[in-house]
Amino acid sequence: MQPKSLPRPRTSAGKPTHVGIVGAGVVGLACAAELLARGATVTLHERGAFAGERACSWFAGGMLAPWCEGESAEEPVIRLGQEAAGWWERHVEGVVRKGTLVLAPSRDRSEIRRFGQRTSHFLELDGEGVAALEPDLAGRFGKGLFFEGEAHLDPRRALAVLSQYVLAAGGDIRFGSEARAYDIAGDIVLDCRGLSARDTLPDLRGVKGEMLLLRSRDLTLSRPVRLLHPRIPLYVVPRADGLFMVGATMIESADRSRISARSMLELLGAAYALHPSFGEAEVVEIGVDARPAFPDNLPRLTRRGRVIHVNGLYRHGFLLSPAMARLAADAVLDPATIPEMLHDVAA
Repeated sequence: MQPKSLPRPRTSAGKPTHVGIVGAGVVGLACAAELLARGATVTLHERGAFAGERACSWFAGGMLAPWCEGESAEEPVIRLGQEAAGWWERHVEGVVRKGTLVLAPSRDRSEIRRFGQRTSHFLELDGEGVAALEPDLAGRFGKGLFFEGEAHLDPRRALAVLSQYVLAAGGDIRFGSEARAYDIAGDIVLDCRGLSARDTLPDLRGVKGEMLLLRSRDLTLSRPVRLLHPRIPLYVVPRADGLFMVGATMIESADRSRISARSMLELLGAAYALHPSFGEAEVVEIGVDARPAFPDNLPRLTRRGRVIHVNGLYRHGFLLSPAMARLAADAVLDPATIPEMLHDVAA
């Protein structure tokens, strides 16, 4: 899997633009891939031992669902997120385009109507329609919404393959590097450290997310299922080998240390409400991390001199990284442009 051969952008000295990147989570890797495809030279510094090891993207759901996110997200998330599925298909294998199914228990059926009023690009389903899409859910839900144009991927596999893409394209990834953006070499430096960048982005906050990885051999799902609830809407995402990712809570906290008993009950309860076979499932993993978010829950490019911070993707890391990488590459390779989401501040 090789990037396209494109002319390398040049600095005033006539050499290819050298970009340093700090952080090999989903944003940093996407920026590296985009810049390499446009001909830049890239050195990526990652404090962990492998891509994503110490990033919140390690615990992501991997849903490429711009229209579903419109239920609570602002317009740029919906619009920019529509770039995601195609971008990921061009860079990694394993993107599954089977849409998203939105359901609710019968007592919460009004939530289906509310969700539909706030979103678009869906088909309304009755019980037979739900069963046609997911036979193992037959008879359990009388109404649902199907967002046919959405997709999903396995985040951990995607991070590994994308890091291989970066290396194959000539990028240099230095694992175990505790680099600071203002200290490393490069004509331009992208700071993609997520919540760790609060040392230079004071309005960045943490939104805690907790997830479970369950294994059940008694259930088959072909697509992510969002189960609506008035208080804590959750989702179940199928992965290989009988695994299902169940997530994720949204708690205003930067705590990354533990899952609460209440959250564990909510996640397991949601899985059981979707299908009782989850009552016998194996709990394979419990994940906790904090998503980086600005007060408006929208991402930003923050430029201070030669450093551009790419941050604030909130719960939309895999969905918005392709668009943010495109905008960051625009800012890097043509400093005269002012791409969307760019904020200039004093160095």
